[in-house]
Amino acid sequence: MVTATQSAYSQFHSTETAALKTYNDLLLAADNGLLDLRAAFDTVNHDLLMLRFERQYGLRCVVLW
Repeated sequence: MVTATQSAYSQFHSTETAALKTYNDLLLAADNGLLDLRAAFDTVNHDLLMLRFERQYGLRCVVLW
């Protein structure tokens, strides 16, 4: 059974259609205040993150602050 949100084997639907729908849903959620990614970084070890930025990308803390 094919549903309205199924992209595979549906005429005029593709992986691009599915990706755009997902992207649109994320934007709508963010606009409506239902998506807040700020808390995702609460548990990050910031010293380790700064060290990684410096070693892997050559960015020093002065640039990042």
